Amino acid sequence: MARKDFKVISEWVKKDSRILDLGCGDGTLLKLLSEERNGSGYGVDTSIDKIMKSLDNNINVINANMNNKLDYFSDDSFDYVILAQSLQVVNDPVDLIKEMLRIGNEVIISFPNMGYWKSRFYLFLKGRMPVTSELPYSWHSTPNIHLCTIKDFKQMCHTNNFTIVDEVISSGKGSTVSSSLSNLLGESAIFKVR
Repeated sequence: MARKDFKVISEWVKKDSRILDLGCGDGTLLKLLSEERNGSGYGVDTSIDKIMKSLDNNINVINANMNNKLDYFSDDSFDYVILAQSLQVVNDPVDLIKEMLRIGNEVIISFPNMGYWKSRFYLFLKGRMPVTSELPYSWHSTPNIHLCTIKDFKQMCHTNNFTIVDEVISSGKGSTVSSSLSNLLGESAIFKVR
């Protein structure tokens, strides 16, 4: 079963697009976009195991660290640059988004919302960092270094003049949440940015 954010991303990506997927994992998203949208492009990942799985999925993949400048890609190389559920693991999210906007016409970013009511409740009741389906690691073994809320992300976009073109906020059951309560009721968020 495909991840919830993959369905929205697939709906947003136009047919025959050039795509760069940062932190592509096993290449599932690029494979989906190739099949459903006739998209083509590259994945970027550092895990040799995930790169091998991407290759098994017939995905073009580059072994590179997205925390470094993406100088090997020229300006406007792609229609879309995607960062799906990886924002929280990058060293400098603002610099990375700037690079993504340099090399892509549109940027799609999905991430878990640390402001989700279940995460708040978990922290309140147990006094420990939450472990959820979107954030499945204990605090001491997590790759996540920059957890944020939906409000945090929107403020960062505003501060850096990143224009949010579209957004979908999903509840834990996969339904869409209204924007007025998104920071509290949204388990994960997907943004399209220019």
